[in-house]
Amino acid sequence: MDEPLRKKWESIASRFDELTSQLMDPSVIGQPALLVKLNKERTEIESVAHLFRRYQDIVKQLDEASHMLTDPSVGSELRSLATEESLRLDEERAELEARVLEHLTPKDPRDDKNLFLEIRAGTGGDEAALFAGDLFRMYVKFAERRKLKVEIVEASETGKGGYKTVIALIEGKGGYGLFKYESGVHRVQRVPVTEAAGRIHTSTVTVAVMPEVDEVDVQIDPKDLRIDTFCSSGAGGQSVNTTYSAVRITHIPTGVVVSCQDERSQLKNRTKAMRTLRARIVEAEREKQEAEIAQTRKAQVGTGDRSEKIRTYNFPQNRVTDHRVGLTLHKLEHVLAGDMDELIEALRAQRDHAAVAEAS
Repeated sequence: MDEPLRKKWESIASRFDELTSQLMDPSVIGQPALLVKLNKERTEIESVAHLFRRYQDIVKQLDEASHMLTDPSVGSELRSLATEESLRLDEERAELEARVLEHLTPKDPRDDKNLFLEIRAGTGGDEAALFAGDLFRMYVKFAERRKLKVEIVEASETGKGGYKTVIALIEGKGGYGLFKYESGVHRVQRVPVTEAAGRIHTSTVTVAVMPEVDEVDVQIDPKDLRIDTFCSSGAGGQSVNTTYSAVRITHIPTGVVVSCQDERSQLKNRTKAMRTLRARIVEAEREKQEAEIAQTRKAQVGTGDRSEKIRTYNFPQNRVTDHRVGLTLHKLEHVLAGDMDELIEALRAQRDHAAVAEAS
């Protein structure tokens, strides 16, 4: 654990002891309002303080085990027990550090929201579209593992499982908190099915993740909307190209355009499109603000710029590399099957460390 984080943790534990002492002071007991205030603060930091006390115990026991291992008078049996105990304590210490990091990290209020996932084929033509389909299926499987519901809002298919564009609404508690690290450029290196000479091609797919916003979060004047209806198109079915159920909504002030043709009902498509529109307007404003920040702070990295290459999927080497945390996993097939936990946890840990350091 780095020193700034340990000191912050220690100061919280000290504050807990200070509050405990104050709450026993007769002069405080005689002030109900102050008593409630101090008791509330103590309750909020109690779990973190207890974790620090356990952490101190572990550090002390590790120190004792280390002395036993370096003491020449200690027999082999005791030395073996001390080694086993050190390993166990090290594991518990690492677990405690991970737990306290979650406690100390400022919570993003958007983490529990639903989200819109937009995947678009980038450079690479048909191969990029095929990989867009692979990524979408990866995210669907990951969402299913986390008991999240995935519903396609808009899709432009190319055949053989490929997509030029696919937009999905993912619903469930903690959805945005899990997916928010996926925004950016995803690069794939593999031999396309259309490549006769067996040469490896590099293609890209862009992913955007936007939290769903409530109506109260963004007010849209109906006068600022242009709503068009058109016949849906797709692989077939009774309603395709026969009824004007598909909806396209244009927000005139910002130029944001969304469409939805997934449902047979025009009303349902309109409702879905409005949900997407709200999220896009808020996201556009956020990106505008971040762009302004980036201009004045050129040294800042990772402001949401989607031109950044965030991850590479290398099929010949069965490798996935996340460039933001320098993590490489040689289990590409498992990742594409939705086993993304290791990647997400590494990204979350990096964010937590950065957030705690900034708050300090």
